[in-house]
Amino acid sequence: MGFIWMLIIGLVVGAIAKFLMPGKDPGGFLITMLIGIVGALIAGFLGRALGWYNEGEPVGFIASVVGAILLLVVYRFATKGRTAG
Repeated sequence: MGFIWMLIIGLVVGAIAKFLMPGKDPGGFLITMLIGIVGALIAGFLGRALGWYNEGEPVGFIASVVGAILLLVVYRFATKGRTAG
């Protein structure tokens, strides 16, 4: 059941991050879910590195959204100037 909750929360976090950063991003609900999950991982890694979270402590929802936004920023920076075709 924990895995299903992780996917649902990942979808919500990814959707919020995409809503807060409108623009051209990878689409689909699976990609949105992955963005949310990876955003939570990024937030957890940065939070532990900065001393905000202890090992094994869950990452907060807002921190997960911030992590997903950081992921979108990196994605946009990495793909800037590329054209489809």
